[in-house]
Amino acid sequence: MASLSLKNIIKRYGVGANAVPVLHGITAEIADHEFIVIVGPSGCGKSTLLRMIAGLEEISEGQISIGGKVVNNLEPSERDIAMVFQNYALYPHMSVFDNMAYGLKIAKVPKADIKTRVDKAAKILELELLLARKPRALSGGQRQRVAMGRAIVRQPQVFLFDEPLSNLDAKLRVQTRLEIQKLHRELGITSLFVTHDQVEAMTLAQRMIVMNAGRMEQFGTPEAVYHRPATTFVASFMGSPPMNLIKQGPNADFGGPPGAILGIRPEHLQIGPTGWAVRIETLEMLGAERLLYCRMGDEFLIVRTDESLSSAPAIGSTLYVTPRSDRLHWFDATTGHRL
Repeated sequence: MASLSLKNIIKRYGVGANAVPVLHGITAEIADHEFIVIVGPSGCGKSTLLRMIAGLEEISEGQISIGGKVVNNLEPSERDIAMVFQNYALYPHMSVFDNMAYGLKIAKVPKADIKTRVDKAAKILELELLLARKPRALSGGQRQRVAMGRAIVRQPQVFLFDEPLSNLDAKLRVQTRLEIQKLHRELGITSLFVTHDQVEAMTLAQRMIVMNAGRMEQFGTPEAVYHRPATTFVASFMGSPPMNLIKQGPNADFGGPPGAILGIRPEHLQIGPTGWAVRIETLEMLGAERLLYCRMGDEFLIVRTDESLSSAPAIGSTLYVTPRSDRLHWFDATTGHRL
């Protein structure tokens, strides 16, 4: 187990004047035992960053250190990391046991040690009764656990997860998230987990790196990212539904800077007899809560309400909402940065 240091990581494709930059100076210090989630939309560079840490992509500029050792020029096999991919990459002709043991056999680990490591990983992942099966006889969730088991037996310094839950259905994703959390608690291995799913990020991360267009927009705990987003991008990306961003809101009423963007979470808009007049365009019923999609002049707002409303408001009707004064966020209209 080890710390991980990223210093001004830059990635370009091509050379000279035709070089295309895709990562723009990523810097982060990750402590030993931490579980870090790298989250962002498709194409933001999160998987490229993970592959650079793994040694599968060359670094254009910057420095990556694992356990205090610079690994820029080391091969993947020399970095003491283990990677779990989106596709399980299991050998179809091998049993679960042999899939998990294969890397250790190549490394010429003694047979007795291999069995001990595989049996221990199988117990942690509840695969003990499946060791003789071939991958085709497993469910998607079981295959993903085998892929994680193959990584565990390596006993690496760092785990790298590249969107490992993307191929699972919704129920299995939740179940496997819980298993990954349990796994980290038991093993404590420094872990980086890449996902585009902000719910996965919020539930798994001890801290998260939010990326956009090759840049790190914010690095912090899920609570800090949700309650104090650093930019309008983070505010709109993290949260389901996203934060309302009002470009021409009534700033003066709440002491906001002139011309600033006002941010307010849907759950912090309170329905009452007075306030902003909003027209309901559509709504979603989500069991214990409703989402009201509303129009206020040229602005689009989402209001989250709970089941305490006796009946759903009618589409086309007008409601009055007031933002909680202690939950307002202000952003620079030009840069998008938090004020």
